[in-house]
Amino acid sequence: MNYHFDFSFLAGSAGKLLDGLWVTLELALAANAMGIVLGFLLCLVVMSRWAIMRWPAQLFIEFFRCTPALLQIVWFFYCIPMMVLALGLNLTAFNAEAYRAGVQAVPKEHLDACVALGLKPWQRTIYVVLPQALRSAMPVLMTNAIGTLQQSALVAIVAVADLMYVGKSLATEAYRPLETYSVVALIYFALSLPIARLVHMIERRQDVAVQR
Repeated sequence: MNYHFDFSFLAGSAGKLLDGLWVTLELALAANAMGIVLGFLLCLVVMSRWAIMRWPAQLFIEFFRCTPALLQIVWFFYCIPMMVLALGLNLTAFNAEAYRAGVQAVPKEHLDACVALGLKPWQRTIYVVLPQALRSAMPVLMTNAIGTLQQSALVAIVAVADLMYVGKSLATEAYRPLETYSVVALIYFALSLPIARLVHMIERRQDVAVQR
């Protein structure tokens, strides 16, 4: 009850926090770029009529969805020292399921029209299925992006100098964990809140479009 908060020591550590924040953003952006692209490709494989392609893809998805992200990060750190690969593949598995729901929501009439127009399968996928699936899956994809940003803090466990790791170091040096982790939490909140509000706005617009 007699604890006195003192944030003044963090003023001289702003540069370190910014460096850690930059690492966090690099990891999150690279992982999301991987997850958005590979997620759609994996979705197509999972929905293939060929079981020999479908089963390994489904196993990949279930593995990354059903094992802790922390375990995946530690495994990749010791086997393939690329943290962005661990985060990216984890996100790929979740995004693939979001895309699959979006693909299944494409009206059958649109696919029939593609056949009537003589579009090739790759043309149908790129020009008709992908835009509609992406629009339907966008709220989930953006929510997954927030999750990846927050999960990137797990790389601190393997000494990657991201925002969380820098905060942990500063808290240990200054013996001020409450102040340090409060500031780190506020930074993550400031990064996540605009995306969360955008997701909410997109969902509302989609609901209005469905009601019409």
